[in-house]
Amino acid sequence: MTDQAPALLQPELLRSLFPVLQQQVKGQPLAYLDNAATTQTPLPVQQAMLDFEQHDRANIHRGVHTLSQRATDAFEAARSTVKAFIGAGQEHELAFTSGTTEALNTVAFGLWGAGPGKAWLRPGDEIIVSGLEHHANLVPWQHAARMTGAKLRILMPDTQGRLHLADLQALITPHTRVLALTAGANATGERPPFEAMLTLAKQAGALTVLDAAQAVGHAMPDLRDLDADFMAFSGHKMYGPMGTGALAGKRKALELLYPLRLGGDMVEWVEYDRAGYAAVPTRLEGGTPNVTGAVGLAAAARFIDQIGRSRIDAHLHALRAQAVAGLQALDGITILAPQAPQAALVSFVVQDVHPHDIGTLLDERGIAVRTGHHCAEPLHNHFGLGPTTRASFALYNTAAEVSRLIDGIAHALKVLR
Repeated sequence: MTDQAPALLQPELLRSLFPVLQQQVKGQPLAYLDNAATTQTPLPVQQAMLDFEQHDRANIHRGVHTLSQRATDAFEAARSTVKAFIGAGQEHELAFTSGTTEALNTVAFGLWGAGPGKAWLRPGDEIIVSGLEHHANLVPWQHAARMTGAKLRILMPDTQGRLHLADLQALITPHTRVLALTAGANATGERPPFEAMLTLAKQAGALTVLDAAQAVGHAMPDLRDLDADFMAFSGHKMYGPMGTGALAGKRKALELLYPLRLGGDMVEWVEYDRAGYAAVPTRLEGGTPNVTGAVGLAAAARFIDQIGRSRIDAHLHALRAQAVAGLQALDGITILAPQAPQAALVSFVVQDVHPHDIGTLLDERGIAVRTGHHCAEPLHNHFGLGPTTRASFALYNTAAEVSRLIDGIAHALKVLR
């Protein structure tokens, strides 16, 4: 994941590549600050998908005709591009999914779906999940524990939303079989020390699962340098199409998984009473895949690398710092994880004001933010908070938009208090 781009980012120039940003909302220029939920797609990504649809659309792996062969080549080329983007090594493989949620469900189900005597998870085993997780990296593990008799243990953050290596060390026992951890908390922006935590769990003999949805488009380590057996991420959070993503990981770990989807193309042979599954990654990609989406995801990876991830991160961190400083200057606002300088988002609550009211008034000014629990309700409960307002930043956002955000919140406070 080496950046080769110049040091400075010019978001005003990049915005021309995003047609959706050229519109007005409620008579005001759109300031789209909901990027932790979904980023917008640039013209190069849209064009790559359109080119495939207009010239190569066909089902893959199943035809000898020219279009099927071209579609297969495009799909596998996309796989190679995305593997290179995440820094996968020779020991790694990558299966396309509909996003992070499907990828994490594939792992959680795959570790118990084979049934008694064959599953990785068994009664008495322990699964450690961090308290920062999106529901997609918590609920599947709750279900896995129920189905297997394993015990779910939570690595709780401190009052500032930070995870500590010593706390993980205290949780790990000889029964620990899985550690599931985020590389970037979607509710707070906190970046836990996931590198060291993955290594600690791996040394204890556990399988390690990294939710990289909020991190993969940033300057994170290569997969080959991490003790991660599995890594999940989504295309729509890295300037790619919705309904795309991947489950990447060590081939030996992926081979442990019982397939989540059974049917066409994931089999090697089939008889009426039994079937033999294909090799990884095909066995994890049952059914007709989203080939257009894979092409778009690969185009998004190329787009990010052309700009440079370190360059993007420096820009996002500056915007976040500006937003934190502006919010701290307002009365009655509590910021979640204000100490997280590497975050690309800021979440906050306003005393005696509901976030939905703030979000509605910001929308009247053309400013799009997210309000609610952000699929991290247990974390909010841990903080003793209800829903929050979250502004999240992308490479096309500007300092002027952050100023509009702060001005809009200040106006909302005058109206709502």
